[in-house]
Amino acid sequence: MKEINPSQFYAEGAINLEERPTFLDLQAKEKKIEKELENVREDLGEWQDVLYAHGKYSVLVCLQGMDTAGKDSLIREVFKDFNSRGVVVHSFKTPTSKELKHDYLWRHYIALPERGKFGVFNRTHYENVLVTKVHPNYILHENIPGIDSVEDIDEAFWEKRYQQILDFEKHIQANGTIIFKFFLHLSKNEQKHRLLRRLNKSSKNWKFSPGDLKERELWEDYQDCYAEAISKTSTPETPWYIVPADDKPSARYIVAKILLDKLSEYKDVQEPELAPEIKENLDAYKKMLEKE
Repeated sequence: MKEINPSQFYAEGAINLEERPTFLDLQAKEKKIEKELENVREDLGEWQDVLYAHGKYSVLVCLQGMDTAGKDSLIREVFKDFNSRGVVVHSFKTPTSKELKHDYLWRHYIALPERGKFGVFNRTHYENVLVTKVHPNYILHENIPGIDSVEDIDEAFWEKRYQQILDFEKHIQANGTIIFKFFLHLSKNEQKHRLLRRLNKSSKNWKFSPGDLKERELWEDYQDCYAEAISKTSTPETPWYIVPADDKPSARYIVAKILLDKLSEYKDVQEPELAPEIKENLDAYKKMLEKE
């Protein structure tokens, strides 16, 4: 099976998504890829146990991608071997009336993972520079001072928002949150096949919405917005990883492997040492229990 390195998926500089592959041949059959994923996710689950005991870091996994990119199934498969209390998933939909009473980052901030846990954002704070840029009228629902019409939303507005997002990430990272940002890069043709599958398979019909087709008509607009957002917000501290997503098993393995490889660099994440007085008396404690 082909070896992969996180660096080959880094987003650096000005990004042109047309130049990035949507498929990567791992030179292995699907069963082999799934077996390798199983091994990696077991290691990730064990790492999370140590993370919890260590208690100084949390991990935030951000997943973005066009509809049908495979975010839901990726979450299910990559985090399958975690302690259920060790990972919390948040799927961000259209903001509620309460959320719109706050700034656009508020609902993401309150959903951040506790120290010792993983948090997964299925769609993320980046929706605020993606779907809102394709549909700028959505910004008007935020009731921002000085933004009274779409005409008030200029490039300076978006530049400020990119910087606000970077400041948000810099702040939470400085306070112990390890951030991963993954863009599941799907081809338009593969999305077509997956949408047709939703229509052709009765058990998948519930996933389909006519709105999916309306958004598909804006494919190029979304690709431009993703490219700009990734280019503006991929930094050495919080890089974006562009993951080929036309093959779901491969995409899941790539994400899991990047997580494990990068988290393994945190050598300070160790189980805490027992207090000396406890460590010295372990045998005595065992004997006390054995005598019961």
